[in-house]
Amino acid sequence: MSNVETNNNMKQEKIQDVEKGKNKENKSTATWLRILIMIFALAVWGAATAVIWLLVSWQVAVGVCAGIFIVYIIVYFYKWIWVAVRTAPRDFKALYCYIKILRLSSNLTKKNWSMPDIFHDVVKKHPKKACFLFEDEVWTFQQVEEFSLRVSAVLRAQGVRRGDTVALMASNYPEMPAIWLGVTRIGAVSPLINTNQTGNTLLHSINIAKCDYVIYGSEFESAIQDVRKEIPNNIKLLKFTRRPLNASDGMKTAESPEDFTHLLETTPPAPWSLTEGEGFLGKLLYIYTSGTTGLPKAAVISPSRMVFMASGVHFLGGLNRKDVIYCPMPLYHSAGGVITMGQAMIFGCTVALKLKFSASAYFPDCIKYKATAAHYIGEMCRYVLATPPSPNDRKHTVRCVYGNGMRPTIWMDFVNRFGIKRVAEFYGATEGNANIVNIDSKPGAIGFISRIIPAVYPIAIIKVDEDTGEPIRDSRGLCQTAKPYEPGVFIGKIKPNNPSRAFLGYVDKEASEKKIVRDVLAHGDSAFISGDILVADDLGYLYFRDRTGDTFRWRGENVSTTEVEAAISRVADQRDAVVYGVEIPNTDGRAGMCGIVDADGTLDLEKLAKDIAKDLPKYARPIFIRIMHSMDMTATFKLRKVDLQKEGYNPNTVRDKLYYLDPKHNRYMSLGPEEYEKIISGQIRL
Repeated sequence: MSNVETNNNMKQEKIQDVEKGKNKENKSTATWLRILIMIFALAVWGAATAVIWLLVSWQVAVGVCAGIFIVYIIVYFYKWIWVAVRTAPRDFKALYCYIKILRLSSNLTKKNWSMPDIFHDVVKKHPKKACFLFEDEVWTFQQVEEFSLRVSAVLRAQGVRRGDTVALMASNYPEMPAIWLGVTRIGAVSPLINTNQTGNTLLHSINIAKCDYVIYGSEFESAIQDVRKEIPNNIKLLKFTRRPLNASDGMKTAESPEDFTHLLETTPPAPWSLTEGEGFLGKLLYIYTSGTTGLPKAAVISPSRMVFMASGVHFLGGLNRKDVIYCPMPLYHSAGGVITMGQAMIFGCTVALKLKFSASAYFPDCIKYKATAAHYIGEMCRYVLATPPSPNDRKHTVRCVYGNGMRPTIWMDFVNRFGIKRVAEFYGATEGNANIVNIDSKPGAIGFISRIIPAVYPIAIIKVDEDTGEPIRDSRGLCQTAKPYEPGVFIGKIKPNNPSRAFLGYVDKEASEKKIVRDVLAHGDSAFISGDILVADDLGYLYFRDRTGDTFRWRGENVSTTEVEAAISRVADQRDAVVYGVEIPNTDGRAGMCGIVDADGTLDLEKLAKDIAKDLPKYARPIFIRIMHSMDMTATFKLRKVDLQKEGYNPNTVRDKLYYLDPKHNRYMSLGPEEYEKIISGQIRL
């Protein structure tokens, strides 16, 4: 660095120091001015009261004194009073629900029950009540527990012990949660593998959780076989072939040490006993999430975390134990697998399961199962709303829908068309320690921060640098909270001794540490930083804005740009590749776009599409390709993607060759002005 640059930097630092000093002086002057005004006002107030007392009467003096005091309060605190009047019913209702959540958590902490124990308590109360409805099957609570006890017996015989890791890759049928109940009763941990994963991503998920066993549904035989040679020999594979409940067709499964179904059919259920694991605060499940960077991470879910998440939606969302809940959500995600499964396992609700979401079948299924509540994600609501109007639109009995990601632009249209009385939009990261719920159906809001009792639930929105995502700190080194309508990152304060405020993070401790920010509102404190940009209004309602870091959301899944870049670079002879999310009009989330360097014009796009399909799930495959001659790097040799993201995929402004993925043929097609207009207008659906 030259002397001129050094001197310039020193001058800039001096100017910044002077500005900071001036700001401190201004703040100090303003504070003293307020104090002097207050002292003067109190003096005038006291003098006026004394004069009236002497010249008229003490009763009038007291009345005038009280009147002046009320006027003073209204003048100086009118905004707080206005907010308090508007939000007090909401805040105290939430406080009442929060107390119920804490009481439930405290009670289960004392008993030190794990989820199979909590479920057993529910089974004893109503063993013959329907627990799961699936297609034309009805699974009672007793049948679910008996199946889970059979699973426990088989796994014990296979050598599974406390502390082992038994992964599960299965579809949305009742046996899926029953299997992990049986796994966790032994004291083992059950990672729930995303059923969209294939190739290296699937192999990574098995390895990162340090699995000892993998139970997989026969429907995923091909995905397992593709990576079987690369799975370590010490990991035992068990295949589960689903059969209809009470099937009597004489079907027999193959007698094989890897055939989990055969072992279940030939093994009697284990006698019920308390869970052998670590109890209420121990490990229960691993839920895979892409977080902010890299391949999928295994987030730790404890029974206490599951209770906190499920009870939060139950109490704050207005659910009750008599509800029949329709769930087309995948059970390997925290939304379906933790929150909705928790409604059955903790509160005794009946849950209707669906193998795969269908927009046209959403409310007809609700009618079929007589559902009173239904689970969604934002994309689902838009797809359901896009179906042709039907006389059945309001023939259902659903009074409440809950989920995350409903777009503000369709909120009221969805509610009005289908006659939904309550929308309980919630927000919270799987690996996080803070969940929020929209308890009063405020359109577009994902929850709220109390303006009158903020200390009750220690969450906040802090300012961050738009480019780096790093917190912006003040002169004391502490984070700065965002003002109303100012975007910032959502955080949840960590209190290790409080189960509802603890941060369990990931199996990978190094990855967990990256999600913690320290010296937040006070020196020595810490908080989970979500990486999501939110905005709060004057009343404290929170609205989702965007995601920071190297992750975007597409088709209801988090897509890690780092993972996709690595996969593309690997199959494209290590070419430089940069991945980012771009918006498509009237489409939820961001579609993946990849800029890839092909200086000599030898890149085979047809081969690229086929190779990508082997390693990446559908939601992670780039929708758009941009062929580039070179790529800009930052000063720290990171790929620069901000400018590329702004330029998007408009061929009228981008000089490079552009392509889009034809979903029908899995081929990249040339993207010109005509195709661009069709994509924007919705004629070409991606």
